[in-house]
Amino acid sequence: QVQLVESGGGSVRAGGSLSLSCAAIKTDSRVDAMAWYRQSSGSQRELVAAFTGDSTNYADAVKGRFTIFGQKGKNLVSLEMNRLKPEDTGVYYCQATLRGRAYWGQGTQVTVSS
Repeated sequence: QVQLVESGGGSVRAGGSLSLSCAAIKTDSRVDAMAWYRQSSGSQRELVAAFTGDSTNYADAVKGRFTIFGQKGKNLVSLEMNRLKPEDTGVYYCQATLRGRAYWGQGTQVTVSS
């Protein structure tokens, strides 16, 4: 059973930076893709950034501010978040995909104050 271990997050003022990291453990297989989602209060969970080993993609709202880092064949991914805005506040979840099945981390809180 794949387990995702997240770290990072916290509180910052608008314009600041935070980083998140995620490792997929308890598997001998290399995951197919890893991504970060976020969920704000009263909203649905939405994709923030994804890494497939060959490409990355970002939500329009974070392009130019967030960068996802990963290594092809490694079960590690990080998310650098710069020029944070209050609307970036939410619980950020790491997701890994392996053989068509999605696995989720427990979530880590990011709070951006104005």
